[in-house]
Amino acid sequence: MSISDLKRTVPEGFDTPISSPRTPEQNRQWQEANRAWWENNPMRYDFSESIQAQEFSPEFYRKVDARFFSDVETFMPWRRVPFDSLIDFDSLHDKDVLEIGVGNGSHAQLISSYARSYTGIDLTEYAVKSTTNRLQLFEPPRQNAVITRMDAEQMDFADGSFDFVWSWGVIHHSANTRKILEEIHRVLRPGGVATTMVYYRNYWNYYIVSGFFGGIFQGTLLKRGSLHQTRQKFIDGAIARYYTIPEWRSLVSDLFSVEEERIYGSKSELLPLPSGKLKTTLQSIIPNSLGRLLTNRCRMGMFLVSRLKKPQTEE
Repeated sequence: MSISDLKRTVPEGFDTPISSPRTPEQNRQWQEANRAWWENNPMRYDFSESIQAQEFSPEFYRKVDARFFSDVETFMPWRRVPFDSLIDFDSLHDKDVLEIGVGNGSHAQLISSYARSYTGIDLTEYAVKSTTNRLQLFEPPRQNAVITRMDAEQMDFADGSFDFVWSWGVIHHSANTRKILEEIHRVLRPGGVATTMVYYRNYWNYYIVSGFFGGIFQGTLLKRGSLHQTRQKFIDGAIARYYTIPEWRSLVSDLFSVEEERIYGSKSELLPLPSGKLKTTLQSIIPNSLGRLLTNRCRMGMFLVSRLKKPQTEE
């Protein structure tokens, strides 16, 4: 089932690509909508084609990883381990690591095999169940890993509990992204690092491909009368923020030093076509190197990855 089949309404008040809740009650409503959406639509990379494997079986996890990592490899090839251009896995042996948003545990399995300790949190029961099962299913079982259900806007950890925080495509979906950033700052040790991916807004991926052409092909642009509302209908999550680089820097700069920023993206983001055989065929024709040139170096992709460092001492 596609995202467009699943997503019907956008929470009231989420009127711009980076809206924040205006009241505590609106924050609660948005977060409940967020939790309910992901509880019912967990990230299995099965938007257009279902996974033909028993859920929570070894084959199920292998198929999830195959879909996820095969796409990642086109725009961010690795040397030894997926995501090793962003995570220094060898340096994790003496570090306590927190992951925000575990999904079906693809990153949890990778990181926990290197880290001194690994803690994964998620807003949904599904993700906690799936990732816990996964880490016990594969050999050797992860004894250094704890998976728990928790709202990242209100983390139940002591100050300075972690050396490294990882979150891929999660915190921009939360009711209040700024609250999560404040919590990350609190639970990181001085000098600790957080690497996050949020959605990036540029004219090509947001306004042209997704907003204009997406709205035209799906017949919703004229009905909704707003590129923002149209884009929200076709993206995952109850809400999904898209930041420009200046907006993102403004949000994080009083908490962290921004050590690095990178833009990544899938080749699918280059083609203003609806999902289907034609788009899949055209994607396969585009060389990965050309795709990376356009999505990464020319910044036409939609993944904004930041390395955020907590100061050694607070002023």
